[in-house]
Amino acid sequence: MCVYLNTGSQESILPKEETVIEQTLFVKLGRWQWWFLVVLNVFFLIVGQTAAVLLGRFYYDQGGNSKWLATLVQTAAFPVLLIPLYFLPSSKDHATTSNPPSIKVLALVYFSIGVLLAGDNMMYSVGLLYLSASTYSLICATQLAFNAVFSYFINSQKFTMLILNSVIIVSFSAALIGVNDDSGGPTGVSRGKYILGFICTIGASALYSLLLSLMQLSFQKVLKRETFSVVLEMQIYTALVASFAATVGLFASGEWRRLHGEMVNYGKGRVSYVMTLVWTAVAWQVCSVGVVGLIFVVSSLFSNVISTLSLAVTPIAAVIIFHDKMNGVKVIAMLLALWGFASYVYQNYLDDSKARRRQADAREPQNDSSI
Repeated sequence: MCVYLNTGSQESILPKEETVIEQTLFVKLGRWQWWFLVVLNVFFLIVGQTAAVLLGRFYYDQGGNSKWLATLVQTAAFPVLLIPLYFLPSSKDHATTSNPPSIKVLALVYFSIGVLLAGDNMMYSVGLLYLSASTYSLICATQLAFNAVFSYFINSQKFTMLILNSVIIVSFSAALIGVNDDSGGPTGVSRGKYILGFICTIGASALYSLLLSLMQLSFQKVLKRETFSVVLEMQIYTALVASFAATVGLFASGEWRRLHGEMVNYGKGRVSYVMTLVWTAVAWQVCSVGVVGLIFVVSSLFSNVISTLSLAVTPIAAVIIFHDKMNGVKVIAMLLALWGFASYVYQNYLDDSKARRRQADAREPQNDSSI
């Protein structure tokens, strides 16, 4: 979690372009306030993602079958973000550039990311429909490997041996799930649908990682602002576009005609049907705030690291709540995912320590000259 400029051969987890903004944020807030934001966003991400995945699986288990509705609820609760945005100071008062982006440029950025987000959510919905919650979460851990690749090409993130080790290990973890015949899906899901769910989840993980890198690039090159309101604005506008796209898909596919029957025949009753959808939507927004917040406060790479940690927690919760099968292969896959997570964290620690030493060395000549 390096917030200092590192000009050495091994760069910090933050690319050079982002460290300028992050250093200003760190100095302005102070060390403990910066860490408070990091911990708060980590909490939002882990709790939100775990609850959202479990509620999504519960929706399907109790008779829900609308993929477009499951896609819509992942972004539909974005209006709740208007509440904290209202109480935050306007980001326009804290712009770090005298040339803010035009409305057309902002609209293009939000629209592009929003459409990609809708497609990503759709693939996740298909994956969760045909996979158990534990299998789904373990496959999603591949987003860490994808994000390392996208960060290398888009965000100038260097590959170290620890990062390469983590990419390989996480890839092996997903491969184990893919070739394991006993991983299976929910009751009644054929092998063909299980494979479809596996492919959609892998594709969604790759697209999600691309989205994180594109968001980070947008903060660096387009937005160039340093208030948390910018994070909320990004989330609100992209979620608005994604929700509109999912609504169009819901009506164009004809699934909206089956929603009343779904509610009537829902296993836990109509009230439970509505509450499941509402709290799933809220949980996804809590998760999204954590994801985008960590991109802003730290980096897209660190955000994905914490997402991977959450994905390692979800299978345990799924075993307890849904009694998912946790065979030996799944246990090994989860341990590999945790190993990959630990490699990234240790790389963060090394980068942070190196950056602090460099800053201390840079201050010594200044202190000597002032004597």
